[in-house]
Amino acid sequence: MDAMHELSNVATCLWSGQPVRETRIIECDNRVFPFGSQCTHMSSDTGEKKRVQFRAPERLVQQTDTLATVLETDRTTVILSALRNYLRDAAHNDELKQEIAEAFYSNDITFTQLKDLVGHEEAANFRILKEQLEDEFIDETAEELADS
Repeated sequence: MDAMHELSNVATCLWSGQPVRETRIIECDNRVFPFGSQCTHMSSDTGEKKRVQFRAPERLVQQTDTLATVLETDRTTVILSALRNYLRDAAHNDELKQEIAEAFYSNDITFTQLKDLVGHEEAANFRILKEQLEDEFIDETAEELADS
């Protein structure tokens, strides 16, 4: 989160122009998102939801609940926000991007999964490089066989 501001009245969704129920918003990457609101434009997660259960250290859960109280929202909203931020930041981490690319090159993940992690443009670049590497490998192998 780059900055958080509290507004005194009902916020308006910047995409739909519709009012949202919460009065707090998050400003991130020069975009403003309603935090914990009923606005479906807050994220690209407007599709079906999947229940996920996991164990976490008690202190971490307490911190999450405290933040949820401060932001007048629920634990799930705080966790989803943290997860979105983590995945967004991971997509800009060069070391992690390299690991993601290697997983794509070795067919451990699909192009769609790659695109979800690093964005369409970066995924397209990785796909082009993969195709070039595959072509080079085929050419090199053909040359080696021809020389034998």
